[in-house]
Amino acid sequence: MRPRISSISIGLTVLICLFSLVLAGRDFYKILGVSRNANLNQIKKAYRKLAKELHPDQNKEDPKAQEKFQDLAAAYEVLSDAEKRKIYDRHGEEGVQKNANMGDSQDPFESFFGDFFSFGGSREERNQRPRGGDLVMDLWVTLEEIYSGNFIEVVRYKPVARPDKGTRKCNCRMEMKTYQMGPGRFQMSQEQVCDECPNIKFVNEEKLLEIEIEPGMRDGYEYPFISEGEPHIDGDPGDLKFIIRIEKHKRFERRNNDLYTNVTISLQDALIGFEMELEHLDKHKVKIVREKITWPGATIKKRGEGLPKYENNNIKGDLYITFDIDFPKKELSAEHKEMLKQIFGQESKFKNYNGL
Repeated sequence: MRPRISSISIGLTVLICLFSLVLAGRDFYKILGVSRNANLNQIKKAYRKLAKELHPDQNKEDPKAQEKFQDLAAAYEVLSDAEKRKIYDRHGEEGVQKNANMGDSQDPFESFFGDFFSFGGSREERNQRPRGGDLVMDLWVTLEEIYSGNFIEVVRYKPVARPDKGTRKCNCRMEMKTYQMGPGRFQMSQEQVCDECPNIKFVNEEKLLEIEIEPGMRDGYEYPFISEGEPHIDGDPGDLKFIIRIEKHKRFERRNNDLYTNVTISLQDALIGFEMELEHLDKHKVKIVREKITWPGATIKKRGEGLPKYENNNIKGDLYITFDIDFPKKELSAEHKEMLKQIFGQESKFKNYNGL
């Protein structure tokens, strides 16, 4: 006879489960759409993608937009911090709130995008306001980062306006003034007119910027941070622009999405064939098998072993491998020379041509 489970027991079980969910708080992994074993770069990538999509300025008709965006920021703050994430995994959001300082870090959105939504008005209105200068900097990255992707942290010491004592002249402009010189006589002149504004001073503040190096990025790609450039005392800051530059690699050369490399093999391997493994940019092995003679300068193509296409990482270029032959340095005896003649069965051949 099977034991009966009373309705009271079922009800208590449901209540306990609901109580546990309340204690656990928000599911930060679900909010970011990542697995519980996601690494830091995967967390950063997920936040960067969702932050732009869920920003309240992009979703003005959604009454819960601000709440969703705050949830996203909280999820990133916890999961991107190794100590907070460890506490969260053991004790949930309540444990983090008890044992760590929540909300005291830099706004993560600004770290990834700058003040992207800070200034109101249309593009034309923003263009009419005074503006600080743009800062343009080269950012050197490795070919490994271009292949696999990465996040680079840059510390920026940004001049930020802070209140100061007194007032200052501001919004200065040239206006036409008319003065009466006498009966029926007037004089017009152009004069500078300014307003009185509270005084400010610029203080350098440390700011962390997160730059995502996406697979397949091209040399010269411009990566902007809005309003992170030079300040303007009466207007908007300029932009900070990083120009992606790819360092020269010791083993591979990039041409569009294809990779080129050279491999030196022995004369013996060139003649009888060989098997080898070539280490790729992400450490995976590319197997090469040659059963026929390999002549100097011979090139083979390994399809799909190049760089990911920037617009679609599922498509990859090819890898081209050119072989150089390392000839032996020792002298051959007369007997060995005769053996080689018999093996190759060739007559002497001398042909002069322009090979350039």
